[in-house]
Amino acid sequence: MLGVVVTETLYLTHPDLSEGRLAKLRAAVVNARALAVVAREIGLGEHIKLGRGEEATGGRDKASILSDTVEAVIGAIHLSGGGITTSSEVVHRLFDPLIVAASALGAGLDWKTSLQELAADQSLGVPEYVLADEGPDHMKTFTAQVRVGEKLYGNGRGRSKKEAEQGAAETAYGEIATALGLDSHGRPLVAGS
Repeated sequence: MLGVVVTETLYLTHPDLSEGRLAKLRAAVVNARALAVVAREIGLGEHIKLGRGEEATGGRDKASILSDTVEAVIGAIHLSGGGITTSSEVVHRLFDPLIVAASALGAGLDWKTSLQELAADQSLGVPEYVLADEGPDHMKTFTAQVRVGEKLYGNGRGRSKKEAEQGAAETAYGEIATALGLDSHGRPLVAGS
C-alpha cells in the first residue's frame, strides 16, 4: 500500500523526471530509515508491545522495529475496513513531507549510490567501506569510513552497518564534492549561486 501511494504521488508530482530519478526518490521515501523517522515523529515506539529483551536493549527506538510497525499499521488500516481511500489518506498525511524533502535532496537520496556515481564520473576508483564495531552483540554500534582511491573519507556511526556506511558516504560525498568544486547534485558550482 505504502509503495503504491508513494510511487503514484511521485509520478503525478514529477512527470518530467526520468524513471531512474523517480526510482531514487521512491527509495528515499520507502525505506527502513525513512519509515523509522515517521514512526518517531508520531511517537509510535511508545505504543509497541515488546518482549523484555527488546525492551532492555532499546527496541522502541530501533529503526527495523519502527519501520515494520509503520507498515503494519498502514496494512491494518487498509484491511480493517478503511480500504484504499483511508489508507491512502494516512500515507499522504505521514509521507507527503518526506516526498517533498526527498525531491530537494539531490545526492542525499542514497548517499552510497551517489558517492559511487561521483567516484565513477571523476575516475576516482570504487568506494570501499572500512567498518569497526563496539559493544555487546545485542547493542553493537558500528562506525565506518570510506576509502576512495588511496584516501579515507567521511565518518559514519549507527546501530547497523548500513546506517554507518550511509553516514560515511554522506560525509565523504561532501568532502570530495567540495574538493572538486561540485554541489550536492555533482554539478560544478557556479560563482554567485
